[in-house]
Amino acid sequence: MHGTNPLRQLVWRGYSGTTCYRIQGPDCRALASEPPHHSPIGWLNHQPYLLLSLTSLFWAGNIVLARFVAGHVPPMTLSCVRWIGAFLMLWPFARPHFRHDWPVLRARLPLMVLLSATGFAFNNALSYWALQYTQALNALLIQSSGPLFVALWSLLLFGLRLTWAQLAGITISLAGVLTIILRGDLSALASIQFNKGDVMFAGALLAFGLYSALMPRRPKTHQLSLISFTTGCGALLLLPFSIWEFSTGFTPQFDVLTIATLIYVVIFPSTLAYLFFNRGIALIGPNRAAPFFHLVPVFGSAMAIVLLGEQPRLFHLVGYVLVLAGVVIASRQASAAV
Repeated sequence: MHGTNPLRQLVWRGYSGTTCYRIQGPDCRALASEPPHHSPIGWLNHQPYLLLSLTSLFWAGNIVLARFVAGHVPPMTLSCVRWIGAFLMLWPFARPHFRHDWPVLRARLPLMVLLSATGFAFNNALSYWALQYTQALNALLIQSSGPLFVALWSLLLFGLRLTWAQLAGITISLAGVLTIILRGDLSALASIQFNKGDVMFAGALLAFGLYSALMPRRPKTHQLSLISFTTGCGALLLLPFSIWEFSTGFTPQFDVLTIATLIYVVIFPSTLAYLFFNRGIALIGPNRAAPFFHLVPVFGSAMAIVLLGEQPRLFHLVGYVLVLAGVVIASRQASAAV
């Protein structure tokens, strides 16, 4: 594999049957037996905490950008183009693996369509749509509940319970997120008013929590086969809604802002973030990966400081420390047994 395209190196053997669903005891022997990687891409492919942190960074940028272009780029069109673009980027590398893995994917077709709908089509379109109506403060607050949705689905579907360390980590991280969002003033919590956009955004997180909980039960295929199917299927599921949106007269404005938005969402929060997120879950499991959701509002606040000129305050530092402490506590513990 040496000397091949970096994207292909990144996902080398990521889903080739050596995946460890729960990293504990003999279950992780397969991962331990993988040969070491000396290239930067190969090294990155075995760093779950860095991969999940980068995922949160890219998704934070996605939320900030989606709110910024609300009313400028239609949400259904943005979602559909996002996954079409990601599929086209990945397909040249995925095609040989997809041809080999298609019988396995076809045998689990209902699950694959469900993963495409919850992780790519429904949750993405609904979150973009929600950001037409809700404010960034509300969206970031709701985003912080992501790990709870993952834990809820894991418990309901598979009886996978949080350990005390994971629960403590999520709680500490949530406290850090609230500190940042409320600017250190807990009384501001009472002034937040939820609207239909907030409910829609929560629905998007509920769908993505289901996707995260189902990911360890995915077919054992190469990662490129998995993500090319889910991005392509997600785009197809969104296409009728995008056509309907276009027919209503809500069309994108083809200018520099629109082009830059589409380039960003296709490359970073779509192609790279989902490769990183899927790989992170494969390495450490959904419950240990879930606390990294809390880094999204942390990165969002940092972007506000850098890009919007907001002055850093003491509550930013306190919030960052709490979030990072919670992530470390929750992610370093072994997942609870079924």
